[in-house]
Amino acid sequence: MSPRRSYDQYCSAARALDAVGDRWTLLIVRELLAGPRRYTDLHADLPGVSTDVLASRLKDMERDGLASRRRLPPPGAAFVYELTPRGRDLLPVLQALGEWGQAELGEPRPTDAVRAHWFALPLLRALDGEGLVEVVLEEGVFHLYAGGRERVPYGDGPAPREPDARLTLDSPACVAVARGEAELLEAVRDGRVTVTGDGPLAKALREA
Repeated sequence: MSPRRSYDQYCSAARALDAVGDRWTLLIVRELLAGPRRYTDLHADLPGVSTDVLASRLKDMERDGLASRRRLPPPGAAFVYELTPRGRDLLPVLQALGEWGQAELGEPRPTDAVRAHWFALPLLRALDGEGLVEVVLEEGVFHLYAGGRERVPYGDGPAPREPDARLTLDSPACVAVARGEAELLEAVRDGRVTVTGDGPLAKALREA
């Protein structure tokens, strides 16, 4: 475990950066917001991070009370990492950072990795209402819980039950929403986002 480094400044922003300012830490938080993850899954969804750096950051996060490690019961018997309540409190920080970073997205670069669930953060900001939403993209499927009341706000793969709304959109539409160039409701009205489902959230999106 690397020694704790500090800016040694009596400022809450500086103290926060003492804990999460290292490279990769907030992106690990982004992955763990989707629920408990094995080390190998984290490494697969964080292209470019070395195994040594990932292991070091996870140990630091455990030390700082942001994440914990536990063994799954049989037949899994694997270790998983998950966020503590303090770690989950970083969701609005990531949402604000993502909103601030919209202007930096530009066009996807040939070297850019893409995972479907990375679009969960901008869609959480864009959705007004509460409910389970399944999102179908060309890159894959993920689900999220609009309204912010769930312990795990989003996850990779299909919804665990019949969703209140299902959104289907292509990459250009998703990129436009993520970059703040198009409002979600505008994209629904223009037919760039298809909404299905019988829940109140689906009806509200279709009728807006």
